[in-house]
Amino acid sequence: MRFAFFGDIVGKTGRRALEAHLPDLRQRLALDFVVVNAENAAAGFGVTEKICEGLFDLGVDALTLGNHAWDQRETLTYIDREPRLLRPANFPAGSTPGKGANLIEAANGSRVLVVNLMGALFMETLDDPFSTIERELAAAPMGQVADAIIIDFHAEATSEKMGMGVFCDGRASLVVGTHTHVPTADARILPGGTAYQTDAGMCGDYDSVIGMDKEEPLRRFTTRMRTGRFEPATGEATVCGVFVETDDATGLALRCEPIRIGGQLSGQIPQS
Repeated sequence: MRFAFFGDIVGKTGRRALEAHLPDLRQRLALDFVVVNAENAAAGFGVTEKICEGLFDLGVDALTLGNHAWDQRETLTYIDREPRLLRPANFPAGSTPGKGANLIEAANGSRVLVVNLMGALFMETLDDPFSTIERELAAAPMGQVADAIIIDFHAEATSEKMGMGVFCDGRASLVVGTHTHVPTADARILPGGTAYQTDAGMCGDYDSVIGMDKEEPLRRFTTRMRTGRFEPATGEATVCGVFVETDDATGLALRCEPIRIGGQLSGQIPQS
């Protein structure tokens, strides 16, 4: 099967860019499945039901979140009604709305396990992500329950992201990092057959500070004063993600290539 994962949508400009490019990408790359991180989609902070429904209508099959999961209060109830919207699986069990992992059917009929995790280093204190992913992989092993497994590891530290890739190698189709909003140059297939990229990058304006208008972040860096709120930059966005093709027999990766379209970064679109 063929699928794509797109990094954090930041505000309206990121949403509009994905709307402009995803239909063509889905057709050009013959994508069976699309996952998008949407935790910054609502003006940089969380996501709303309306935005989620628009993304599903666009052809997105699953949405993941992260440390801004609950910034929009309506998400607390919407996530229980929408199984395609996932929050980090390592939130405390039994007390958090929604799910952190779910089996979702792809366009070709394949069963795709999508897992959302949040890192432990320099992030909010949640349950251990490594024991959490061990539990999720044991519950729906690839080749038995799931035909493919996509893991969004929303984390700050490069070392922790790389460690998660190694930990899951041979047991997942893709481990990809989100949260830091800058696409890394290490898209590859690990020795055990798992596709990996430390950070997918964002769908947002790179003439910014990680997607936010530059003025307020620079003021905070230089004066240590908070005089306003962060607002998403509104220039032309770059759509950033990763394309993966898997072996239907094993679920392991045959191809892993970055996607970058539009905006200020150099473009890269995988060959069909």
